[in-house]
Formats: sequence, structure tokens, C-alpha cells
Amino acid sequence: MRAPILAAALAIGLAAPAAAETIYVTNQGSSDLSIIDGDSLIEAARVPVPGNPAGLAVAPALGAVFVVSPETRVLRRLALNGGAITGEAVLDGLPMGVAVDAARGRILVTDWAGGRILVLDAATLAVTGSLATGAVPAGVALSPDGRFVVSADRDADQLSVFDAETFAPLHRIPTGHHPWAVAFAPDGRVLSADVLADSLTVADPATGRILGHVATGARPYGIAFAGTRGFVTNQYGDSVTVFDAATLRVEATVPVGEYPEGIDVSSDGRRVYVANWMSNTLGVIDAQSLEPLGEVATGDGPRAFGRFVAP
Repeated sequence: MRAPILAAALAIGLAAPAAAETIYVTNQGSSDLSIIDGDSLIEAARVPVPGNPAGLAVAPALGAVFVVSPETRVLRRLALNGGAITGEAVLDGLPMGVAVDAARGRILVTDWAGGRILVLDAATLAVTGSLATGAVPAGVALSPDGRFVVSADRDADQLSVFDAETFAPLHRIPTGHHPWAVAFAPDGRVLSADVLADSLTVADPATGRILGHVATGARPYGIAFAGTRGFVTNQYGDSVTVFDAATLRVEATVPVGEYPEGIDVSSDGRRVYVANWMSNTLGVIDAQSLEPLGEVATGDGPRAFGRFVAP
């Protein structure tokens, strides 16, 4: 049974995060952005974002959230406080995933059609370079230590690893069939969600060596980490697979809404947030007990592909 709407969950003692945070959810079907208050877990605003937005990345250090609309090829910069659009750029190709290198003032956007990562200046949104990847790159991520940029190249069945400072290509790491999302574990290992393999590939970005795999549910899509655990959404399973981040052992499968896609965690690691595309909700899971805590209504077709929680 699906978890109740969040008001009921709050009534039975859903703990608020240790610090106020804001959750940003791209709604592809309704072409807007749900802005959800992390204390009350109520949608505080819904901001129009034309072009069926999908990928996004919050950048607290820059006071912005960057949103990609693949249908219109537009990258937009929105203010974290209120969601006002503060800049936009029309890109060549078909942009999909986005990551932020705030320390270097860079935005990284995958070009699905061009087989590359576009590099943009965070202040001007001007394109300053590109990195050649394999075919159809989807997700992109920057390592927590700022050393590596990695893309998940869907049709090449690989991860492309680059030096984040120089952009020198380092490795091409084979994955399972159709990797989509890419994420870094707390210890620096990199993982891909291999959609048609129903598994994750785990690798060392420094050496390019494959370290293991994690069995998931049907059609894994997004990956996030909270404490010692990893979480991956299973689109066709209406569930989240939970695994030990160190041993890669699967611990549980948590039911969520229909067709879960994007996933992220609260800034204190106590909650896991899941965008349920077909349910039009943001699901909330307790990261320790793994109990579903409820759902927040969003716009139509929430995807939230990327990092979407801003402390």
C-alpha cells in the first residue's frame, strides 16, 4: 500500500531535518519546478520552467539551481530563494544531465545528441569547452573531492572519467547495459545505474577498475547515499533498493510511488526523497528505519534527475 499523503505522516511524528532545507523537483509533464519546504514538507511554490525540464543540480555555494529543459535545449539558472530565473542559455545538441563545480565556477551538462559534456561558465552561462564522451551521455557527476568528472554514456555502455581540473580523459569503464545515472559513494567510488541490466556497476575512478556490482529491482534509475547506505530507484519496480555502501550487500527493498526516478537525501542524512513520475508525488523515506513516511504532491511528471536538495 502506498504511504499516506505527508500531512498524515507529520501527524504521527515525522522528524524535521536538523536544519532548514529546500527541495526542488522538476516536473517534466507540467513544465514547472516544485519548490518544497524541508521543514513542513509542503509545496511552497511552483515556478514555470518551459520546455519539459528534467535534469537539475542545486548549487548552494552559488545561490542557484540549474535546470535543463531537453525539449527546448535550454539551461536555466534559478535563484535558490524563490526560484526567479536569473539567466538562461540555449545549447547545441540535446542537453540532459547537469552537475555543478562550484569551486571552479563551472556547470557541466551532458549533450545526449553530441556525445559530449558541455562546460559552461556559472556566472555568464557561456559555453567554454566540451569533453568527448561515449554515445548518448545521460548523467554526469563531480566527485566530492573535486578530482573527477564522470558521465554515464548510455548507448556506449560505459562511464567516461575525466580530470576535473584539466579535463584530460582518464578512463572508459565498461558498465552493464544502458547506464543512466552516475553518483559517487562517500568513499569516492563511482557507481552507475545500469537500466537494462537491473544492476549497479561500482568502480574506482582513479584506476578505472571495476570493484563490483549491486543487484537492483527492475530498471534502476537514480542513486543516492545516506550514512552507510546506498539507495537506488527502480522505475519498473515501484521501489527503492537499499544496499550497504561498503559491502554492496542488498539490505532491503522499500515500496514507493509509481515509476520512481530522481532520488536525493536530506542534508542531515535522515530522510530519502524520491520523485515518483507517474504518481506526481515526492516520496519520503526514513533513512534509518526504511519506513515510507508519506508523499508530497508535485506537478505532473516529476523527474528530479540530479541533486535536488539544497541545505
